[in-house]
Amino acid sequence: MTTYAIGDLQGCLTPLQKLLDKVHFNPDKDVLWFVGDLVNRGPESLETLRFVKSLGSSAISVLGNHDLHLLAVMHGIRKASGKDTIQEILKAPDRDELEDWLRGLPLLHHDASLGFTMVHAGIHPHWDLPYAKAMATEVETVLRSDDYVDFLHRMYGNKPSKWSRKLGQHRRRRFTVNVFTRMRYCTNDGELEFSFNGPPNKAPKQLMPWYNVPKRRPLKHRILFGHWSSHPAFAVSNVIPLDRGCVWGGTLAALALETEVTTTVPGQQFTDEADQ
Repeated sequence: MTTYAIGDLQGCLTPLQKLLDKVHFNPDKDVLWFVGDLVNRGPESLETLRFVKSLGSSAISVLGNHDLHLLAVMHGIRKASGKDTIQEILKAPDRDELEDWLRGLPLLHHDASLGFTMVHAGIHPHWDLPYAKAMATEVETVLRSDDYVDFLHRMYGNKPSKWSRKLGQHRRRRFTVNVFTRMRYCTNDGELEFSFNGPPNKAPKQLMPWYNVPKRRPLKHRILFGHWSSHPAFAVSNVIPLDRGCVWGGTLAALALETEVTTTVPGQQFTDEADQ
């Protein structure tokens, strides 16, 4: 059995199928971990969603910002942009089944036996793993509840940008979503900053990757994350980036967690990376 952690798909089913052929994936014994953003920008969003769903227990995915965007568009909370490639999903006969399946996905997946934690964007530097799991569970619970459309209405916004245990319910949940699905950079004191999304070596002096914030709470397990296609493809500070920009003309990567061997296949450039 091998567990493969795979970077952002964003509607790129063809490269995924080539990658699975290359690693000789066997759904009867192997497991796939997806770091989120299953859909959008690539040409096969509907097919990708159906394929990952069809894998059942052979696949584990966390939610990414594009996946949450799809849910918001489904309910008219957001309008699909001209760059979105989710229109087929909105018209699909199995739309409701796909929506319910997406709503059931976690924001954080942790496997103590393998020693890995998977999220889409990151874990806030002021949170330890038990607290991060608690914050994820709160949002996951409301996403699966009858109140989830109201939650989607309140989900958007860059504020609050600073973490506090005193945040009210709606602001706390918005902050949690931003941490797990949108965060790249923070200031020295852990404030979220969304004004820049380029590589760390080109970041403004006052910004740093979330995992480099001073006095970050120690996390015993390594963190797998996506969301950041401009990030160099190497592990730093016990965190492992997996988004290699497949949809922007980069590659799609699979990391075998038991052996730590990475396999890649070429992606296809369907849109400009600045559009993300």
